[in-house]
Amino acid sequence: MKTPFPAASTETKVFRRVAVTTLAAALLAGTAAPGVAAADSSAAVPKAAAGQDHPELQEAIQAFVDAGFAGMQLRVHDEQGDWVGSAGVRKLGQSAKPPTNGRFWAGSVSKPFTATLVLQLVAEGKIGLDAPVAGYLPELGLDRRITVRMLLQHTSGLFDYTGEYYDDGTFAPGIPATGNEWLNNRFRTYRPEELVRLALSKPARFEPGTDQNYSNTNYTLALLLIEKVTGRSYAEELQRRILRPLGMRGTMAAGTRAQLPGPHAHGYYRYQDAGQWKTVDVTRQNLSLLAGAGDLISTTQDLHTFISALNGGKLLPAPLLAEMRKPYGKLGYGLGLFVQDLGPNCGTVYQHNGSPPHSYGALMYSSPDGKRTLTASVTYVDDAARSLRNEFPKAVGRLLAEVFCDGQAGSADEAKPAQ
Repeated sequence: MKTPFPAASTETKVFRRVAVTTLAAALLAGTAAPGVAAADSSAAVPKAAAGQDHPELQEAIQAFVDAGFAGMQLRVHDEQGDWVGSAGVRKLGQSAKPPTNGRFWAGSVSKPFTATLVLQLVAEGKIGLDAPVAGYLPELGLDRRITVRMLLQHTSGLFDYTGEYYDDGTFAPGIPATGNEWLNNRFRTYRPEELVRLALSKPARFEPGTDQNYSNTNYTLALLLIEKVTGRSYAEELQRRILRPLGMRGTMAAGTRAQLPGPHAHGYYRYQDAGQWKTVDVTRQNLSLLAGAGDLISTTQDLHTFISALNGGKLLPAPLLAEMRKPYGKLGYGLGLFVQDLGPNCGTVYQHNGSPPHSYGALMYSSPDGKRTLTASVTYVDDAARSLRNEFPKAVGRLLAEVFCDGQAGSADEAKPAQ
């Protein structure tokens, strides 16, 4: 979805464009009392990294549950190894805790993966970073001023096929990606070409390269570019270039798959029907709606593996990694990564968070050298009111302060894109 789960207050302008909606804590009343776990059998955790060694991290994830999220799983990696923990419940009405390395819908965390694939092809000379996309995909009739860099940087101006929120508060609808319309069509299959052509049928937001606007269309186009240049599917290239070399067995491009494999926590949507409130389990959903832009299934371990390898220089040549991590424009966005200055005593992190249309969210943060990372997934009871939009950045700020600021609360709360 749109710039999912902004990490700090400076991104709240973007936040209102996201389907980051959850039920307030009161709406969870009547369910089983949330449990707390330091680890479970789904992840091998070194004894030195056991949950009781870092009570401040357990408290930080419990804060998400106290704020209204159903459950959370967190992994923090630093010089001492891994700490993993969870809080809340795996499923409403039951007491089982979320698995600490369960599968989840990762949403827009997919974008750095897609950008990495494109940049690997740039490194091989198969794609020009500043070449017109129309030269590779002539059948789409794209504006020839749009370059590959503009896709990855969100500066193409292309309409977002899931709809556009404008600065004056108006909304131009696209394919229903939130609310009851999405709920009733959540198993529908979309083809990437269908998504892109819908976007191209709408007026562009701005002339290519003149502004910046987060748009899923850019990354679905990047998927089509990868497939056209390689002659293989996006899923095949993802496996061949990233997942298999890094041993990421818990990650896959979902395609039309609607079921999370293996242990996982459940997500929910709450809506009103004939005057009655109903809560439906929406764990099963078809994310072909976000092809290349938000359709990954992953785990906290795999997200750590990826972001650590990326920032550690294992996936891209140094010059292209530098391009990827160079912040641009009002979003502080590089080529598939947000660049975020957490303030004094904290430094810069490279991150991308994510959320599919409803009920799941993912966090992925890394220090510049890839040696300290934070990866997480939250599940929640979502609704059309987006009732926790103000609480989420506060909880994330506290978590970032514990991990990257040595617990100095307030530093991460004031985080802003690096200039």
